[in-house]
Amino acid sequence: MVTIASEEIMKVIEEEFPDVKYLALSGNLCVDKKPNAMNFINGRGKTVIAEAVIPRDIVEKKLKTTPELIAEVNYRKNLVGSAQAGSYGFNAHFGNIVGAIFLATGQDEAQITEGSHGITLAEVTPEGDLYISITMPSLEIGTVGGGT
Repeated sequence: MVTIASEEIMKVIEEEFPDVKYLALSGNLCVDKKPNAMNFINGRGKTVIAEAVIPRDIVEKKLKTTPELIAEVNYRKNLVGSAQAGSYGFNAHFGNIVGAIFLATGQDEAQITEGSHGITLAEVTPEGDLYISITMPSLEIGTVGGGT
């Protein structure tokens, strides 16, 4: 997306200033399409945050569990387990969801790598309900593309 526009700008600069030559379009500091700490921390593309409070009775009736158990599993699996593995994704398979949406909507599939970064939090509210949130720091989407 930005790469295509940047390349066109470089062509104009080279035409206007014949002594100027660029070596490469990217120095790879963007670490495009690769798992990396920089984009997990700073974000790249769009950052998405979603949260909900699910009443205890819904969790128990529909999910057949309790808010306490969901919070415990999230803590042990998504937070502790992912940290021990050195993962940039403290979540349960964001990549599957992002991949399905990207394939269905014509997005660049290689961006699924960074789209799978994210954090899932689950806590029990003082009222005993389930608070759950997700943060996806690097959801790269666009309407212009085709570079890959």
